[in-house]
Amino acid sequence: MKPKNKSLSDLGGIMYSTDPSFVYEENENTGTVIPNNQQDLRVMLDRKNRGGKAVTLITGFRASDQELEVLAKMLKTKCGVGGNSKDGEIIIQGDFRDKVMLLLQKEGYKVKKSGG
Repeated sequence: MKPKNKSLSDLGGIMYSTDPSFVYEENENTGTVIPNNQQDLRVMLDRKNRGGKAVTLITGFRASDQELEVLAKMLKTKCGVGGNSKDGEIIIQGDFRDKVMLLLQKEGYKVKKSGG
């Protein structure tokens, strides 16, 4: 699954072409693997748009969706709660910031606590 384009600059500046033979070339960097120690992850507590429920939000993950799913499953299992992973973010139900930070540091990630 391709990541979503969030702005016009993600499209490479092309919005529309009148040339009938124009083919948009996508830049896929599937061959580059970023090691865990070079990824800067942010762990924060989030309550917005969740009906007052608190969740632990991990952002900044730059790798394939399969690796994101594996990491999310490991974190959910170790914390004993549910959650979700999509678009480079992992959501863990409840306030598990400290536990998640320790688990990610053991995996070799650079982790910072963000927010309040």
